[in-house]
Amino acid sequence: MGFAQVGRKETGNTMQSYDVCECGVPLRKMERPTPRPSGTQVLLKIVAAGVCHSDLHIWDGYYELGGGKQLRLSERGVKLPLTMGHENVGEVVAVGPDVRGVSVGARRLAYPWIGCGDCMVCRRGDENLCATPASLGIYTSGGYADYMLVPHPRHLFDIGELPAQRAAPLACSGLTAFSALKKVSDVIKEQPVVIIGAGGVGLMCLALHQAMGGKSAIVVDIDASKRDAATQAGAAAVIDGAAPDVVQQIIAHTGRGAWAVIDFVGSSGTVEIGVRSLIKGGKLVIVGLFGGDVTIPTPHFPMRAMTLQGSYVGSLTEMKELLDLVQDKGLPPFPISTRPLAEVNAALDELRAGKVIGRVVLMPT
Repeated sequence: MGFAQVGRKETGNTMQSYDVCECGVPLRKMERPTPRPSGTQVLLKIVAAGVCHSDLHIWDGYYELGGGKQLRLSERGVKLPLTMGHENVGEVVAVGPDVRGVSVGARRLAYPWIGCGDCMVCRRGDENLCATPASLGIYTSGGYADYMLVPHPRHLFDIGELPAQRAAPLACSGLTAFSALKKVSDVIKEQPVVIIGAGGVGLMCLALHQAMGGKSAIVVDIDASKRDAATQAGAAAVIDGAAPDVVQQIIAHTGRGAWAVIDFVGSSGTVEIGVRSLIKGGKLVIVGLFGGDVTIPTPHFPMRAMTLQGSYVGSLTEMKELLDLVQDKGLPPFPISTRPLAEVNAALDELRAGKVIGRVVLMPT
């Protein structure tokens, strides 16, 4: 099958991308044929591509499981070379003949957490939970490139007049924070929320918490500059995560303990802090992928009536809900810096070194 010619913009025969060709080695500039959409596929010219902390794990090729164990991404079907980049806004430049509902020239945010489309979870809109994922920038080519194919227009969302560089992080950072907050939405308007980690997603969570009418937020981080950023962003209190009395400080700030803790780090130490900080009946939502393991006495679950819940990005429905919230309340006041796509390796190095406040967004020239 060919691609639709009507209104198609000129794309050229070749495109450039920056690919992981070997784990841990700088991304390599590649040149390949520009994709030609078929069926329901949509071709985007990338306008903005966010650099996410999970890209570091993908680049390394594994997640730490604790106890010297690793989860190798190759065992989960991730293949090299890979064009990373899952926070993308682009302009539609060509569509397959079966595409309906989106036209050439439209600016769209691409929902990256794509599933098979046929299983039970996909049919209910939870493609992010599909057992056979095809996520952009992880299992299929992402946005560290001139162009990117999206398999179906249902994965594209209108951003209206939102600036592309500010809208792009909503596809992961924003969606991940929003989905985690929804899991504690029954308490955020009445009780303080503890946010562990003031990196890109943690600061996004702080901003969205305010937009969702949250009462107050207490932010925990080991980095003083990130605690300062959280204070400037409206945190009611900030706590040094390395302090020996960090749990006691959280309990003091929340009364008798936290009803809701969201951990955007996900290390052995931060999960332990979260568990120890919970009040009876409280909930810990684990989002971060830093790695490690924890040991929790099983009687604590019934005796403390506590809940530990994982949260992985967000659903198509939540993507729409988040964009509706942004259109109603405005973009989260979230720190964004931009760099040319050609500086992707420098951006990844700075992120690994902990030098990034908020989000770096790559802008292809």
